[in-house]
Formats: sequence, C-alpha cells, structure tokens
Amino acid sequence: MSSGLTAFVPMIVIPVFNEAETISEVVAAARAHAPVLVVDDGSEDGGAAAARAAGADLLRHPRRLGKGQAIRTGIAAARSRGASVVVTLDGDGQHDPQDLPAVLGTAQSAPRAIVIGSRLAAPDALAPDRLNAIRVAGFFVYWASGLKLEDTQSGYRAYPVALFDDVALRHGGFVLETEVLIAAAGRGWQVREVPVRAIPRARRRSRFRPLGDGVAIGAYLAGRVAARWAREAAAGGWWRHPRRRRAAAAATATLAAPVLLVLLALQALVARRLPDVVTPLVERLCSQVRLDLAGEPERAALMTLAVPPEAPR
Repeated sequence: MSSGLTAFVPMIVIPVFNEAETISEVVAAARAHAPVLVVDDGSEDGGAAAARAAGADLLRHPRRLGKGQAIRTGIAAARSRGASVVVTLDGDGQHDPQDLPAVLGTAQSAPRAIVIGSRLAAPDALAPDRLNAIRVAGFFVYWASGLKLEDTQSGYRAYPVALFDDVALRHGGFVLETEVLIAAAGRGWQVREVPVRAIPRARRRSRFRPLGDGVAIGAYLAGRVAARWAREAAAGGWWRHPRRRRAAAAATATLAAPVLLVLLALQALVARRLPDVVTPLVERLCSQVRLDLAGEPERAALMTLAVPPEAPR
C-alpha cells in the first residue's frame, strides 16, 4: 500500500560557463552526496569534457543562453531522471560541496520549502559591493513578498521539483533566482536558510555583472515593489499605527533606490579608488529590522498584503 509520501531523490545541477579550472574538483566533491548533472552554457574552454571526466552527467547549450536558462534546462532534465529535489550550486568553486549535507537535510525535512545556503554567516568572505547588493535586494524582497531572508542572491539552493508545477517563471539570467522566491511566496511555499561557507574566487571574477545583472534584478524588484505599494494604497488606512512606521521605512528606501543602485554599481567598478560611503548608507536605509513588526497586533494582516496568491494555472 502506498504511503502517499514522495521519495526523496536529490540531484545536483551545476550550471557552468567556462569553468574548466574548477569544475572537476566541484563535481568530484558533490558526487559524494548525490548524482551530478552539469549544464554547460556554451563554454569554449574544455570545461564540458572536464565535467564528464569527473563523473557528471552532461548537457550542453550550443551557445550561451544565461544562468537562468541553464537552471531551467537542469531542472527539466532532473525531473525526467526522477529527481524530487534539485540542488543548484556554482561551478566556479565559491560554493563548498561539503555543505551539501546541511542543505539536503533541510530539504528532506521540509519538502515544501526552498532551501537557501546563506553566505552571510561569515560576511567577510564577500566583497563589500556584493554584500551591499545582497542587503539591498533582501530589504526589497522582504517588503515586496514578506520573506525575511539574509541572502536572497545565493545560488546555492535546493528546490522541490514540484514547485515548478505551481509557479510560473518568466525571467532568465540571475533574475530567475529572485523571481522564484517571490513567486513561491505567492503560492504558499516556504523558504528556509542554512548557513554555508562562501569561498572567495581566487582564480577568476564572478560571472555576475554589476551593471547588466544588477540592473536587471533591480528592475524586476522595482516592479514588485510598485505592485506592493499599489496594494498598500488599495487596502487603505496604511498611515495608521503601526503600519505607518513600516511604510515610512519602505518609502524612504524606495525613494533612495535609484541613488543606491548607482552607488552600488560604482562601488563594484571602482571600489578601491573611493572611500566606502556606500556601506553605512545601505546599513541605515536597508536594514530589514526597519521592516520588522515583531509583537505588533497587525503583523499578520500586514503580511497578507505582501504577495497576493497567483491564480491557478
């Protein structure tokens, strides 16, 4: 007789683009915990052969389609191979496969949750510009969706495959990893964080482009923040205590967002040439504590405004 429970069958998906220097080591370490599927996003450096030689299953895009599409390809392939959970991690060596037991253990205990490997337990491992971008994104994800997360930009994650039957994703690139969190919240899925180590990239720069990718994520979040403000206005009475204080904090950060985006880009491009005036500003304007209403009687009602349920598909 069937118990009605879905078997826990994990698969590790690693999207890569020109990571021949590191992919063998990453695959070898990850395979100790679950089968590994590498999605080569049009690499030209021999990384595909290195991944296969290290024991990974391999799929290749004929040309570069972006990280988001590589993740989509990997999830679809993992589903076809019978996986119930997909763990994504980067192939450049910044994610430590030794943290996989913690990520997989949390995923197994919470089958309706996305599990994020949070890198902020040791924030010194991240460059100041990346850390500030993560803090700004986390603030606006909290305001737009009600999800209070330390590291919304981590690509070290576990996704239940069933999630993708329930949410519609429309964006690619690095935006997908932010979109999936907000979409999941709108459909009642949980998001949990576990601490993971962030290993500095010693051999090459991040594939994340502060201007192109940062602006794309900012534009997506701007749309979600605008939608949240529209719902606040439609609900009426938001100026009354205690909502007034929370809305004022969000309004200040929203108005400052264009300037923050420019400063973050400048910090990423010329960080060593300028004094760090960005970090104090981010800490002042985008501390998630400013959005907390712990103990306030209207908290539950407020959070229902964050993301309206998606219409059934």
